[in-house]
Amino acid sequence: MTAFTDGDSLEEQISEWRTYLRRHQAIHTPDLEELETHLRDQVAALVESGLAVDEAFLVAVKRMGNLDALSREFAREHSERLWKQLIVGADTEGKPKDASRVELMVVLGLAVLAGIAIKIPELFGHHLGDDAHAAFYAHNVPLFILPLLTAYFAWKRQLGVTECLGLLFAYGTAAVFANVYPFVSESHTEILSVIHMPIALWLAVGIAYVGDNWRSVGARMNFVRFTGELFIYFVLMALGGGVLTGFTLMMFEAIGFNVEWLAQQWILPCGAMGAVLVGAWLVEAKQSVIENMAPVLTRLFTPLFTIVLLVFLITMVWTGSGIDVAREVLIGFDLALVLVLALLLYSVSARDPQAPPGAFDALQLVLVLSALVVDGFALAAIAARITEFGFTPNRVAALGENLLLLVNLAWSAWLYAQFLRGRGTFASLERWQTSYLPVFCVWAALVVILFPLLFGYK
Repeated sequence: MTAFTDGDSLEEQISEWRTYLRRHQAIHTPDLEELETHLRDQVAALVESGLAVDEAFLVAVKRMGNLDALSREFAREHSERLWKQLIVGADTEGKPKDASRVELMVVLGLAVLAGIAIKIPELFGHHLGDDAHAAFYAHNVPLFILPLLTAYFAWKRQLGVTECLGLLFAYGTAAVFANVYPFVSESHTEILSVIHMPIALWLAVGIAYVGDNWRSVGARMNFVRFTGELFIYFVLMALGGGVLTGFTLMMFEAIGFNVEWLAQQWILPCGAMGAVLVGAWLVEAKQSVIENMAPVLTRLFTPLFTIVLLVFLITMVWTGSGIDVAREVLIGFDLALVLVLALLLYSVSARDPQAPPGAFDALQLVLVLSALVVDGFALAAIAARITEFGFTPNRVAALGENLLLLVNLAWSAWLYAQFLRGRGTFASLERWQTSYLPVFCVWAALVVILFPLLFGYK
């Protein structure tokens, strides 16, 4: 085949095309390999005829015969303008109905299993809602739902036996560390373990989501989009579920029945577990305008968060007040900085990477720089507290997390500044953010595994 001058771009696009077809179960792996070979030959021939590599790839995909409908869906899922211009047409045919129906049945089955999973511990004396067993559920809730979410993507992406066994081993290890440590009740290390366990396990979900394309920036960015959209769907379903539960209680109370036990013991916990699976399916199926709503939300909250951070910094400098490093304050600061990072990530995922720099990009840079300064003040306060009073689990965890955020935000600010000055590409920022995500998950795993041992479970 012809050697392409921008082969990395071609490999990235072919990787996304292959991931999309495998994810939508259009064809089996042997047929996919044959089609990929045919696609590469088509691209080579078109390049030799004078087309640019990107144009050749798009034309080759368009010529894939029976895959035209899937190609159009692939184009619709990716926001690049060239895809929409060359592929998306009047035909809006989606996946075969049989495949969609099978997937829906799988999701509903897993959602039911998730609802059952949260109730199984009661057979062994761990009663949901009982304060004596609150710690057990706090440690194990991620293990009731995330393995099933991972199983959904493992099935949909047709992961191999080796990958599935690796993910099963990860969840088995997490279950051990969640239940064998003799924590002091409500100790700092226990609370840190509860907070960091789902963060560490989210990496397993991501591995299943991207399949064998973890090295692809596009695939990792798709997982970022999925995470944001799943959160929005879950919140919307939680609000709807709250309204439904309220009406249920009201109606039964009107005829003299108190069914609070039903809501507390069954509707809310089982519904919350199942909603995660249903939300994941909705994100995959794209059955609403949430993908268009999410970028709007980022554009709404980015300036608001920027204003809040700037006002906070001005107030702190004006009054000369330092940051209190009490546990609740540390958690609050870290959550605020994580929200800023989440806004940045989701804005990056929703942006057209080919678009030139604009005013919103400048605002994003101001947000990142503001968060960077706040993080610097928080780190200084934590370091001073450690110097004066010594190490505690909360201070060390906060120190590590703020250092990770400092590195991420600092390099993000540099890449954004280079992009705004025309000396860098937006793709560099995408690559940095998606490559850094596993670092947070690894740190969370270290907090879960090592901190209880280092600090004597206190």
